[in-house]
Amino acid sequence: MSYSIYLESGREKSLKRKHPWVFSKAIKKVKGKPGIGDIVEIYSNDGQYLATASYSPESQIRARIWTYDQNEQINTDFFEKKLRQALHARDYVIEEGQLSGFRLCAAESDGLPGITIDKFQNVLVCQLLSAGAERFKANIVEALRRIFPECVVYERSDVDVRKKEGLDKVTGSLHGNLPTEPVIIQENGLNIEVDIVAGHKTGFYLDQRDSRAALERFSKNKDVLNCFCYTGTFSLYALRGGCNKVINVDVSEPALELAKRNVEHNKLDLTKVEFVKQDVFKLLRQYREEGRLFDTIVMDPPKFAESKAQLTGACRGYKDINMVAMQILKPGGTLLTFSCSGLMDQNLFQKVVADAALDAGRELLIMERLNQAPDHPIAGNYPEGFYLKGLICRVF
Repeated sequence: MSYSIYLESGREKSLKRKHPWVFSKAIKKVKGKPGIGDIVEIYSNDGQYLATASYSPESQIRARIWTYDQNEQINTDFFEKKLRQALHARDYVIEEGQLSGFRLCAAESDGLPGITIDKFQNVLVCQLLSAGAERFKANIVEALRRIFPECVVYERSDVDVRKKEGLDKVTGSLHGNLPTEPVIIQENGLNIEVDIVAGHKTGFYLDQRDSRAALERFSKNKDVLNCFCYTGTFSLYALRGGCNKVINVDVSEPALELAKRNVEHNKLDLTKVEFVKQDVFKLLRQYREEGRLFDTIVMDPPKFAESKAQLTGACRGYKDINMVAMQILKPGGTLLTFSCSGLMDQNLFQKVVADAALDAGRELLIMERLNQAPDHPIAGNYPEGFYLKGLICRVF
């Protein structure tokens, strides 16, 4: 059975620019009763074909586009073609970096809405977050098996956003079995253990690869504070860069245990590392009260804004942690600070950090901008794909 969506007059403009979403308020009528993930053809108010999408009856994003070609079928061949295209786009990044861990598919940015796939050695970890991704799960897995016949496919669709699509959280093997030994990837000559089953997101933050490498330049003979350290990969670069000491701070004991193992995997000097299980906001203030100072601070917090309604509060949070961080930096010290909130505009983030410097009574020089690694591309028709903002600052 075929289903169709007709848009309100004037609401076809975004689709003509090939933006991949159709919001509920843009829809005038729906022909038939499509279910979760069913294929729908989208037409303008005057009946012009625009795109083919999957339908999501419970989400404000009512349809996510697969193709703008009316003759293209959404099947295993379609997903294989798209995934091979995504792999080809990254071939120079993978080859230059000799990467054994990389993002294969960045959802809308690779023309596959709601589908994120990371490759860690011979394990492909999928997050399927849209109704359409769930509907075509079997086709996606089969396409991956064609391209990577030796790989295990594991699902980590345990994200709250699936509720908005009318989907339950789910994890588990989609093809093959996870290896019994730890999965360890290589990144810029370092060995990093990935917790595929219980780690954040798909198990590891590949997007910070270049930012981690930048820290190495600001580590020699320095005292480094690594806030929200997770599995401590920033600190590996600090140690390799010759730091005097690095403090890893996180609220998660398992993350800190993995951070310690990562130091051991690389045969780095464990005596130079301190692991602190503590709330970063509280610890920063404690260090300020104690008069403790650092040469270099890494501030890589989790996402503070999940919706526009949370953006004002997020700005306060970013301003607060950056202000206190600057107050415990030695004059001329270096702050690497980040926001992974897609709703946080780059210019707004810079303003927040600049305001934090004013409140801290410090002078701020922004030396470099950082963003997500190139295996996390930004499609020209999907600017929302740019989410990770970073600044390297000198603070006086």
